[in-house]
Amino acid sequence: MALPRPYWTGQLRLSLVTIPVKLYSATSSERKIALHQIHEPSGKRIRYQKVAPGVGPVDTDEIIKGFEYEKGKYVLLEPEEIDDLKLESKQTIELVRFVDQADIDPRYYEKPYYVLPDGENAEEGYAVIQKALSQAKKVGLGQVVMRGHSSVVGIKPCGKGLLLEMLRQADEVRAADQFFDELPDVKVDKEALELGEELIKRKTGPFEPEKFKDDYTDAMWELIHAKIEGRDPEVLTEAPSTGKVINIMDALKKSVGSQDNKKSSTKSRSTKSKSTKSSSSAKNDNKSKTTARKKSA
Repeated sequence: MALPRPYWTGQLRLSLVTIPVKLYSATSSERKIALHQIHEPSGKRIRYQKVAPGVGPVDTDEIIKGFEYEKGKYVLLEPEEIDDLKLESKQTIELVRFVDQADIDPRYYEKPYYVLPDGENAEEGYAVIQKALSQAKKVGLGQVVMRGHSSVVGIKPCGKGLLLEMLRQADEVRAADQFFDELPDVKVDKEALELGEELIKRKTGPFEPEKFKDDYTDAMWELIHAKIEGRDPEVLTEAPSTGKVINIMDALKKSVGSQDNKKSSTKSRSTKSKSTKSSSSAKNDNKSKTTARKKSA
């Protein structure tokens, strides 16, 4: 299968080992439904123009970047000036520190990319770094500049290859204290806590993202196709909500009880299935014996 165009090409460096690599986005946005703004009376799509006050619409070629240092005053930056910034991290990711994966706060993860060697000469060095990270069970940290933005990155093994995680800068992550400090200290009932732990234990299992269905996107596609085909959409209904605040203890007991009912129902079906099979087997045995006696006679 042909690979898409790489998102970035450059070098991965570990001390004196430097290998050319390519990055490919590890995620896809194909399932996202793009909705446009439409002028309802005419049915025409709304378009946006780049306009300068007092000038009107402007050409893309006439636009450069600038920083507003005072209200209405900008320092202008030519594309060549930005490109000429002498930053080694624009073309090289150097692994400067290694940490345990558990040491990286999940809030820092932003976007994953697959890392592939760029050319046959890079394959040996790539394999050395991949196997070394696998055996050490570490994540390599470095920095890179991509599309005008500097990011910290983490590189770790992923199957036979390497995965690069784009990480947020420290000042891009809001401290949790400002949100959680005002939460009151609630005394939790011991029985309620035990019921909660029991419920979690019963629902614990492996991470299987494919089992989570995207009902909203499916319903949106159904609505779109129904309008195209000139029919009423098949409405996906959800369980009605009472809107009442219920006692947490009662809710936990009912939840645990429903889990017990599911287990007993599954066990009952399994027992019936075994009973039916054994009954069918016994009938077949008797039939075989009768046939054998007739043949013998």
